[in-house]
Amino acid sequence: MESLDLALVGAGLIVIGAGLGLGKIGGSAMEAIARQPEASGKIQTAMIIIAALLEGLAFAALILA
Repeated sequence: MESLDLALVGAGLIVIGAGLGLGKIGGSAMEAIARQPEASGKIQTAMIIIAALLEGLAFAALILA
């Protein structure tokens, strides 16, 4: 039972880390778009790709936990 508890704590930390990472990515992207509106397409595309990779990593870690 103890290993299950540790797995759940680990899964919770993974979700928290992914949420913080996504928030940081979104905030930085919005700041970059505000500074250079003409590059918004490239910035948004890069943000979506990185966010998808981060979500995939968090999902895979949750499955393994």
